Amino acid sequence: MAQHILDLLKERGFIAQMTFEEELYKQLEQPTTFYVGFDPTADSLHIGHYIPIMAMAHMQRAGHRPIALMGGGTAMIGDPSGKTDMRKMMTVETIDANVAHIKEQMSRFLDFSEGKAIIANNGDWLRHLNFIDFMRDIGSLFSVNKMLTAECYKARMATDNGLSFLEFTYMLMQSYDFLELYKRYGCCLQVGGNDQWSNMLGGADLIRRKEQGNAYACTCQLLLTHDGRKMGKTEAGALWLDPKKTSPYDFYQYWRNVDDKDVEKCLGLLTFLPMDEVRRLGALEGSEINEAKKVLAFEVTKLVHGEEEAVKAQEAAASLFGGAAMGGSIPTTEITAADLEKDARVTTLLAVCGLAPSNSAARRLVQGGGVSVNDEKISDVNAVVTAEQFGAEGLMLKSGKKKFHRILLK
Repeated sequence: MAQHILDLLKERGFIAQMTFEEELYKQLEQPTTFYVGFDPTADSLHIGHYIPIMAMAHMQRAGHRPIALMGGGTAMIGDPSGKTDMRKMMTVETIDANVAHIKEQMSRFLDFSEGKAIIANNGDWLRHLNFIDFMRDIGSLFSVNKMLTAECYKARMATDNGLSFLEFTYMLMQSYDFLELYKRYGCCLQVGGNDQWSNMLGGADLIRRKEQGNAYACTCQLLLTHDGRKMGKTEAGALWLDPKKTSPYDFYQYWRNVDDKDVEKCLGLLTFLPMDEVRRLGALEGSEINEAKKVLAFEVTKLVHGEEEAVKAQEAAASLFGGAAMGGSIPTTEITAADLEKDARVTTLLAVCGLAPSNSAARRLVQGGGVSVNDEKISDVNAVVTAEQFGAEGLMLKSGKKKFHRILLK
């Protein structure tokens, strides 16, 4: 007998909270339509989105139908959850362009053939709502007193800038999404990050009150380190799923270098490896845990970027750390002779190639003794490179012990 999907998700470490657990177990004994929302605040998904995506993939494999809801409407307001300040307003054109990119990325992880999964955009209904009608029909069902107990609102109200009414309406928008998907597709379950719990409860309650239907919420754990820090942050910013934003090599190296204590958790959440193998790899100790990290890095990179890119990244890492020639998957940036003549400082190159998020951060890296050019340590923040240092395979920049970037001179 196949393992119940909720038991599988619990075993792999996904589940944080759920409503009406016994009822939800029974509901998921039959094919169920569920949804996860993605607000298009950038033109790519990042590793924080990957946990609910993997949950969606597991559920689809178990026979359930996922809806990937693009927030083309809610992105015009901005989710206050986890934010200390109001999000920057985006134009409709930017939001729609981001939605198009994210739709393309989603097809790598879910099977959209023959209606097995759906992509929807809440801009289709939210952008055309009549304010008075909406507030009479939906707003009248929400208690301000109850909304103010939500953690996302309490946290924002404690900041200097407070909470705008615009953001205060976000819960109503997201709740309305759930109602709309329930009516359009029979969707009765919302899955999402644990920071969305209050919003998800609002949607499930709205369906029960408006449609007298059964609706459920289930949250996934956020991707945190063993000591509670958010994973997926790099010196250059977020760990993106788009290879143009985070190269497959850098993506591979991030997972290759996770803390020993986080390996088993990451294998369970981020790969499809059987749990017996996850536990075996997670139990390795000493130098042997490095083999488990290699498996983790390869498997996650393969899922996000494809097996060919995973092999390239693996070979590039092996060649670099084995002292061999540069591999073909090493992150590479091309500059012109004119670029070099204009500004040949090492700190500028570090910022240009993304090893540092800014020139000031690059200077701090040099001052800390963590930068080398062609294996020569750089200690002067004003150090420059010359055209002669670019060999046939380019110039190699190194930040710390394990971050490399090749600069080619055109």
